[in-house]
Amino acid sequence: MSFFPARDPEPGDAFSCDAIELMVVPNARDIGGFEVRRALPTARRRLVGPFIFFDRMGPAILRAGQGLDVRPHPHIGLSTVTYLFDGRVRHRDSLGTEMVISPGDVNLMTAGRGIVHSERTPQEMRGQAQGISGLQTWIALPDRIEEMAPTFENTSSTALPDFTDNGVTGRVVMGDFEGHRSPVTTFQDTLYADLRLAAGARIKIPAEAEERAIYVLEGDVVISGDRFASDRLLVFRPGDEIVVGSEHGAHFMLFGGASLGSRRYIWWNFVSSSRERIEQAKEEWKTGRFDIVPGDEKEFVPLPEG
Repeated sequence: MSFFPARDPEPGDAFSCDAIELMVVPNARDIGGFEVRRALPTARRRLVGPFIFFDRMGPAILRAGQGLDVRPHPHIGLSTVTYLFDGRVRHRDSLGTEMVISPGDVNLMTAGRGIVHSERTPQEMRGQAQGISGLQTWIALPDRIEEMAPTFENTSSTALPDFTDNGVTGRVVMGDFEGHRSPVTTFQDTLYADLRLAAGARIKIPAEAEERAIYVLEGDVVISGDRFASDRLLVFRPGDEIVVGSEHGAHFMLFGGASLGSRRYIWWNFVSSSRERIEQAKEEWKTGRFDIVPGDEKEFVPLPEG
């Protein structure tokens, strides 16, 4: 999740496929009973389109009495996108929002000039074992709206467009894909889709998006004759149509969009085009000038040292 302290992921081994610009093998870290793998940012690739952060959470089983407890922490200059495959998480934020996100739903929290939120397993679910599996990504905001007023929206899974064709099933989480458009708000050209291939199926990834990548969640995929295992981030070269297949079946996320066109700095939970703005946010959190989270006022994540 967003507080996960880890080294940059490592680039993968060499491969022959010239359709792939970069392969990233994410670092895994235990954060209290389950693993989180961070695929972005890396030293060699900070963004794919507007996506500046990509965390794979789980899959894992939380024992009875155990739960996810991400204490209140701040953000600026980005939107967080939470998308679950299993489990439920209660989101609270400094706007007064309280929402339990379920599998297939999309939580889009846009920090803008500043927001504070917490993410916890609902109290009523802690008495039994439960699965947890999902993704949290950050989307950096374009220059013109970095300091917009913070907002929150939840989109139910039933509102997201699904499609099935020749062994491919998919859901458009954000943006446009395969003639379908998600209702989730975007602030620039953004692509985010949940794709599954049956054994032997293939899908064409069109070249329209300026930057594109996939993260392989389950199974393995074949691209131009090269096979790639699960928990790999594959960044495609721009301008080429890519065909992704799978001999035995696979589940992966496709994401990307237009590049921001300007540099982004990232420190802890802060993203900005200005180093000075990040320093200001650090001081504001340290001195208690961010808003509190109603219903979750007693705890918070302190500013990291260094």
